[in-house]
Amino acid sequence: MPADRSRTNHTNHRRARLLACAAAAASVAALAACSASGAVGSAPPSTDAGAATNGAVSTSAASPTPAGTSSGSQPQGPTTGSPASACVTQVYGQLTLAQRVGQLFLVAPTTDIAGSGTQAALAQYHFGSILLPANSDGTSSLAAATAAIQALAPADTHDVRFLIAANQEGGEIQQLTGPGFDAMPSALVQGGWTTSALRAQADTWGSQLHGAGVNLNLAPVMDTVPAGTASTNAPIGELDREFGSDPQTNGEHGVAFIDGMGAAGVASVIKHFPGLGRVVGNTDFTSDVVDSVTTSTDPYLQSYREAINAGVPYVMVAEATYTKIDPAHLAVFSPVIMGLLRNGLGFNGVIVSDDLGDAAAVASIPAGQRALDYLNAGGDLITSQSFAPAEEMASTVLATASSDSAFRATVDAAARRVLAAKQVQGLLPC
Repeated sequence: MPADRSRTNHTNHRRARLLACAAAAASVAALAACSASGAVGSAPPSTDAGAATNGAVSTSAASPTPAGTSSGSQPQGPTTGSPASACVTQVYGQLTLAQRVGQLFLVAPTTDIAGSGTQAALAQYHFGSILLPANSDGTSSLAAATAAIQALAPADTHDVRFLIAANQEGGEIQQLTGPGFDAMPSALVQGGWTTSALRAQADTWGSQLHGAGVNLNLAPVMDTVPAGTASTNAPIGELDREFGSDPQTNGEHGVAFIDGMGAAGVASVIKHFPGLGRVVGNTDFTSDVVDSVTTSTDPYLQSYREAINAGVPYVMVAEATYTKIDPAHLAVFSPVIMGLLRNGLGFNGVIVSDDLGDAAAVASIPAGQRALDYLNAGGDLITSQSFAPAEEMASTVLATASSDSAFRATVDAAARRVLAAKQVQGLLPC
């Protein structure tokens, strides 16, 4: 759950009222009435089912529905481009090894987003993606800061533009606010809307992000929290981050959210594979978080399958241990779980880590070793909540890649996948 760093302040009474309202809402109007009576959030504007999408980032598809999937998850092939494409090959060949390593990092600056600290880190380590911290200045002010970051690309990343990301789920997890940003209700509220209404509303929210220079949203959460367990599920349920209590609701509404964001030119990162809906602790603040239920064929993976079949380009992997899949590793360091994502669910895009910089779940592991273990397990993009551990990780990755040809091939393959995703988003100079 990188960078949101939120703690719950919900009460059981508030949640029960919200769930009762959502269950009773047979229409947008009914949900609005619930909101008016005190539930969190509001109904979206009425829309028709034909919300527009942008094919470059959107995940809508018109292919036949395969067996085992709903009509909301129709495969359309990878939306991340090909790591072997001519443009990716050209750009990759022009990057130094240090610049290739830098493409593997998504790093959060201080509140002075484009200040001297950010400029120095990008110049030295060539970090290719930026995760915005909480900001309440509004879209216009943020647009100026993100434009200043993009202006550094020619010198720092050989003109490969930056992924600029935010945690913009809704409810407790909305880090960008202020003039130009709507207040977003929680995912639990969004899950009570029709998928067409959610798609249209996500398009609006995505347009606001795009206008502020954000091109990547670390949302939506695709984890399923079993009914009646939310109050004991710290990372998801206590914060109302799930669309509902079953994989179908989460899958269908997650795809609608992704499609709406994509229509506005903002790519989505689904999280936290293979799911944090059945754990107790929050890996941001707690070590040794364990899921002893989820299996490699678990029905709760269906929400992820829906989004992957629909073409989502990024998947974030969790930092819990899944004893029935790989009891020896945290998911983020597990070749078995990475293989499940690649081979079991057919994901061909960019695998993103949960926070490897400041999370309690990985604090006992030296920073450089975290990066090596993650990349060797099959990960691509390393998230760090702060510069200092990212700098240590990048230095270790660069030194190891310089001396170990097998690991260098691992780095190069990950860099190509990141570049391929960036090509689809128009961030490469060809």
